[in-house]
Amino acid sequence: MANNNQSFGKKILSIIKAVFKFLLLMFLSSVIIVFLLRWINPVTSSIMIQRQIESIFSGEFDYIKYSWVDYDDCSPYLPIAFVAAEDQNFPDHFGFDVREIKKALKQYERGRRIRGASTITQQVAKNLFLWEGKSFIRKGIEAYFTVLIELLWDKKRILEVYMNIAEFGNMIFGVKMASLAYYNKLPAKVSPAQAALLAAVLPNPLRYSVVRPSGYVRGRQSWILKQINSLGGPEYLKEL
Repeated sequence: MANNNQSFGKKILSIIKAVFKFLLLMFLSSVIIVFLLRWINPVTSSIMIQRQIESIFSGEFDYIKYSWVDYDDCSPYLPIAFVAAEDQNFPDHFGFDVREIKKALKQYERGRRIRGASTITQQVAKNLFLWEGKSFIRKGIEAYFTVLIELLWDKKRILEVYMNIAEFGNMIFGVKMASLAYYNKLPAKVSPAQAALLAAVLPNPLRYSVVRPSGYVRGRQSWILKQINSLGGPEYLKEL
C-alpha cells in the first residue's frame, strides 16, 4: 500500500514538473517573440490566419491583402484618427484605460449593454496573437500580452503595428492596403476625412463599409474629425 502511495505521489510530482516546464517554455517563448517584434515587422497575425482559413472552408479561396508600411510613411492624420476613435488616452496609460473600464462597468450596472473598453495595445495583443471570442481564458491571455507589449515596445511601435494589422474590410488588412483599395493612394496621401472614415469602420469592418458608408459611419466619421481637433491634431502624438 505504501509503495502504491509513493508511486502515485511520484506520478503527481512528475506531472507538476512537466506542467511547470511547459508553462516556463511558453513564458520564455512569448517574451522572446514579443521582444523580437519590436524590430521585426510581423508577416501575418492570428486574425489574418483565421480569415484565410474561413475563406478556404467557405469555398471562396480569397487571399489576404496585406502589406507593411512604416509609421513615418503614413499621413500624420492616420495615427491620430485611430487614437481619437479608439483610445484617446493611449499616450498616457499602461495598456489598460482604467477610466474607460469604470465607465463601461457603470453602464453594465445600470442594465445597459456593456460597451467595449479595449485599448489600442489590447487590440494589438488580440489581433496579433489570439483567437476571436470573449472567454475569460482569452481575456486573461490578452491581458498578459498587453502587459508584455507595453513593457517591451514603445508607444510609437504599438501604434505602428496596430495600423498595419487592423482589419478594414473583407480580407483587407493594414492602412496601406486599405488606402490603395479604397482611395487608390498611398497612406502618406490620405486626407483627414479619409483617415477618419477608415477609423470609423473599425468597430466592425466586416459590417461597416468605407465604400458605401452608412449614416452611422458618416456620423462617426464626423465625430472622429471633431475629436482630432479637440485633441490638438497630429501634434497630440508628437511625443510618442
